[in-house]
Amino acid sequence: MTFPDGWTRGSHTYDGTTHPTYRRGSGPGVVVIHEIPGITPEVATFGDEVVDAGHTVVMPSLFGTDGAAMTAGSTARALGQVCISREFTKLRTGETAPVAGWLRSLARELHAELGGPGVGALGMCFTGGFALAMMVGDSVAAPVLCQPSAPFAVTPGRSRDLNLSPGDLAIVKGRCAAGQQVLGLRYRSDPAVGKRFDTLTTELGDAFIRVELEGKGHSTVTAHRQQAGVDAVLGFLAAHLRPTA
Repeated sequence: MTFPDGWTRGSHTYDGTTHPTYRRGSGPGVVVIHEIPGITPEVATFGDEVVDAGHTVVMPSLFGTDGAAMTAGSTARALGQVCISREFTKLRTGETAPVAGWLRSLARELHAELGGPGVGALGMCFTGGFALAMMVGDSVAAPVLCQPSAPFAVTPGRSRDLNLSPGDLAIVKGRCAAGQQVLGLRYRSDPAVGKRFDTLTTELGDAFIRVELEGKGHSTVTAHRQQAGVDAVLGFLAAHLRPTA
């Protein structure tokens, strides 16, 4: 695949930081945040599926080489970028990644343009928890966490952490108490997710919808996708982003 076939390149700037973006489609907005090592062909293909379901998709490019395949080399290079960047938290607990402010700004801009009840936000793997952090802003009406894996689950405490500050978690819990839902996908035996789904269930209760796939995969909507998982995402986005008559 040659990237970005069919996608319009742009950029978004917030608080002095600029990242490229790719946009395609029409309908309610969805911000799709790529996993490590970047916007791979599999990530772009998933973005196409969301577009085909009737959405305007914006994919920010936060690290990696756009369109490059997932290889040992591309993964190592992306991890190198992530590890030295101040935008991301890798091991610290009880802290929201600084990039969340940039992502919330992107969601606000998209919602202001497209209207409706809000936009969707989907993160995956290292960026999985970013969708939850974006929910602190009321522009996000459909947060989806695909195999959230940060901070890296190298200790029991880190494996339970949601990559949120206590203040941001309180806002998320308040929105859930008021009726907001959060969708989470993972492979049941995936060690990278750690105990986060249990934490999400404890903190959010019935507002957290768990989709747990059987098998030893990791990337629920890309490299190891199962149609049941993709269908759950598309159904969730449709239910929360399309106004009812």
